[in-house]
Amino acid sequence: MAITSYFNITGSTGVTSTLIDSTESVGSIKSISIANTRDGNATVTVFIQDDPTVGTTSTFKIIEGLVIPKGVTFVIDGPISLTQRSKNFGLFITVESSDTVDVIITR
Repeated sequence: MAITSYFNITGSTGVTSTLIDSTESVGSIKSISIANTRDGNATVTVFIQDDPTVGTTSTFKIIEGLVIPKGVTFVIDGPISLTQRSKNFGLFITVESSDTVDVIITR
C-alpha cells in the first residue's frame, strides 16, 4: 500500500523545508510531484542529506535551480533511495523567496 504525503511550501530567502526527516525509516520514494501554485515562475532545489552524529554531512542534489513555469507540475519518477550503506537520508526542498509550490510524495 502506497503512503502519500502532501506539503504546501511557501518560499523565503534561504529557507529549506524538510519533506522527510533523516530519522524516518523510509527506504525509498516512488515519486515526487512539485506543482507551481504561484502566479509566475517558481525555482526549486530538491536534495537528500544525512545527519551524522559525527563526521561531515553528505548532501546530494536531485534537482538544482529548476524553474517551473506558472501552472506546471514537475514529476520525478523514482525509485529514490533514502538509505545507503546503513545511512538514512532526509529529503529537503528549497524554493526562492515568494515562490509557492505543492509537493506530493508517494512512498
